[in-house]
Parts: sequence; structure tokens; C-alpha cells
Amino acid sequence: MGLKAFLTRKLKLKVNEAKSAVARPHTRKFLGFTFSNRQQVKRRIAPKALARAKERIRELTQRTRGISVDQMIGTLKRYLTGWRGYFGFCETPSVLKRLDEWIRRRIRCFFWKQWKRGRTRFKELTARGVSRDLAAQTVGSPHNAWRLSCSPALSLALPNRYLRSLGLPSVGPVG
Repeated sequence: MGLKAFLTRKLKLKVNEAKSAVARPHTRKFLGFTFSNRQQVKRRIAPKALARAKERIRELTQRTRGISVDQMIGTLKRYLTGWRGYFGFCETPSVLKRLDEWIRRRIRCFFWKQWKRGRTRFKELTARGVSRDLAAQTVGSPHNAWRLSCSPALSLALPNRYLRSLGLPSVGPVG
């Protein structure tokens, strides 16, 4: 009697053929992780799991939700803390670092959209230490919010230290 027959007949378990296989580790995905195909095997976050996380973060940081920054950071913090608890022990810190950078860019974009008008944007930038020239140049830029979210002005006005002070956790390597 084969293994599948034993599981289904004797143990009354249902075998999911799509998820069950005997194969090399680097060709399969297991609980959201994949494994590298090198001499030293490393746990990596599966591309699908990373895409799902990014999609959820997009929902939580949607710029037209009509919620305050504190509310958005609070829900994002809960999600990222749980996500980091599960996927944080992957052995590819560069993936987590890039995800961290992408999240901070989403937050800066959220702020930029929330400030709405040019006058408000100029006032917020200058109040946060950006020179008047750089603030005027950024406010007058024809580029969209996503493109401006990685501009020098927004990086100066909303540094990583400030985002951490709001309660935004890091998913990247601690250190």
C-alpha cells in the first residue's frame, strides 16, 4: 500500500496533490519560504508571500483611505510586527531591507498626499527643516506623489528616525 493510500484510507486524511510532493528543497515552497540552491542552503521568503505582504501594506497605506497618520501607523504596526515575527528569521536580510525602504517610501507618500495643497506642503517641509529653496522646488515639481516620496526634501522632512518615533517598526535586520 502506498503512502497516499495509507493516509487517505487508514488515517482518513485528505492529501492535497498540489501542495504535496517529494522534491529538492530549492524547487518547492514550504509555509511561505523557499530555500536557496547553493552549497549553503538559506531560508528565503517565497516570492508569493512577499507579494502578498506588499499588497496588504498597500491596502493599509492607501493614500485615499481618509484616516489619520496615527491610525494608519497603528494598523501597519500590528501587521508588520506579526509579519516580522513569522518571516523575520529568513536568511536574506537584503530582501527585508528593501521591503523596509519601500514601506518608508509609502509612508512619505501618504504624508505628501495628506498635505494636499502646495501652501500646506511648503509650510510642512520648511517647518521640518527643509530649506525654502528645496521646499519650493519640491512643491513646484511636476512629478507625482510616488516619485516625490523619495526626494531629498521628503527624506529630510520625514527621516527614518521620525518614522520610528511615530511607532513604525522595522522588518529589516535588527542591528
